[in-house]
Amino acid sequence: MLHLLDLFLTVFHSAFVLFIVFGWLLPKCRKYHVTAILLTLVAWLLLGLYKGVIGYCPLTDWHWDVKRALGETGMPSSFIEYMVEKILGLNFPTLMVDVATVSGLVFGIVMSVYVYSKHVKSHAKEPQSLM
Repeated sequence: MLHLLDLFLTVFHSAFVLFIVFGWLLPKCRKYHVTAILLTLVAWLLLGLYKGVIGYCPLTDWHWDVKRALGETGMPSSFIEYMVEKILGLNFPTLMVDVATVSGLVFGIVMSVYVYSKHVKSHAKEPQSLM
């Protein structure tokens, strides 16, 4: 059962990270994308302040609990760093991975704001109907 939970958390967390970075591309998912970004910011900043670690992610915390229960040790502090090492077999400095992770979030935010502002401007140009 723990192996299935580990697999689920790996797939879900990976999909969530990709959605944060690229969710703005899907017009029907843009509201969910903004929600995902807000949840991430709340976790990273507010929960992070409470936990004493800016960038805290409850998904990583839960996932690491499962991995420890499975006997895995020596996990890095971030899921992204783990995936880069485990899946890609690359070993970048933690700071580099952290900067790339924050850059991905900022990219998702900037693109979401850009797409929203473009949408608002295009609708502002449409003639207003009286009926």
